[in-house]
Amino acid sequence: MNNIIGKVKNLRIFLISCDLILIFILSIFFYLLLPIKTNSVVFIPQGSVAKIITQLNKNNYKMSSIDKYILYFLGHPQSGWINIGLTPLNRVEFLHKLTIAKAALETITLIPGETTEVFFEQLAPKLDLDAKILMQEFQKQSPFKEGMLFPETYKFPKGITEELLIKYLLSYSTNEFKKISYKIFREYNENKWHNYIIIASIIQKEAANNQEMPIVSSVIRNRLKKDMKLQMDGTLNYGKYSHEKITPQRIRQDDTSYNTYKFNGIPKEAVCNVSIDAIKAAIFPAKSDYLYFVRDKKTNKHIFSTNLKDHNKAIKN
Repeated sequence: MNNIIGKVKNLRIFLISCDLILIFILSIFFYLLLPIKTNSVVFIPQGSVAKIITQLNKNNYKMSSIDKYILYFLGHPQSGWINIGLTPLNRVEFLHKLTIAKAALETITLIPGETTEVFFEQLAPKLDLDAKILMQEFQKQSPFKEGMLFPETYKFPKGITEELLIKYLLSYSTNEFKKISYKIFREYNENKWHNYIIIASIIQKEAANNQEMPIVSSVIRNRLKKDMKLQMDGTLNYGKYSHEKITPQRIRQDDTSYNTYKFNGIPKEAVCNVSIDAIKAAIFPAKSDYLYFVRDKKTNKHIFSTNLKDHNKAIKN
């Protein structure tokens, strides 16, 4: 009798266990069939599946440990930009796409000295985006109006949205700037760093080459110390005026802080996006007494002077 009761109990335990396993399997099945909201393209970093899941969570994909184990089963995800497409997907289809798909990329270079507005005008038609929306997204997401992008050759997927592109650009650029700041200062202070970016942007616009940058930086520092107006054309090459020749009429009409002929100090915002060389020059200016410089038409370099008399002589030559 006891033997029969024991077998019945074991059968009940077995059936309950089967029910629990079935419920567990069905739960996973229904979880994987749930629709997932996704962008048409997704950026996947290099690294382990755990790192990828963490990154997707940061991008609001709400991944779980189930997704991690499913990815282990399906295969390692591709790195870089993944073309998800516009067709609605469930979770398992999304995970499968991560392991097999790659996006068609467009190569775009941000040259040091270019303004964000002009860069977006160049970038937009290549990716079938709206330059105005790009600028609006930049102003919405960026803590500063200019100088926030790291000059680089980027590869962007066709199908990316304006919002996602700006998010990626700012994230990548901020990380690059942080690396440089930590190497120099062992810290990253956003406001202090951006003040250097503003000075670097003037250097970027004014210097004829990288070798001149620390000297141009010293002129800026020397004039600021003497409370002299910078009076530099390059500060007026901001925004849409990036490549315009500065005329006396423009100097008279421009009432922004970029007009260093009218206002003391540096502009309130950066003039353009800057190179590492310009940043280093802003932080480590050359030691000099120079207060003036003018471009030598013969060499296309600058002649630097410590006084107005020598400067005027250089202008005439």
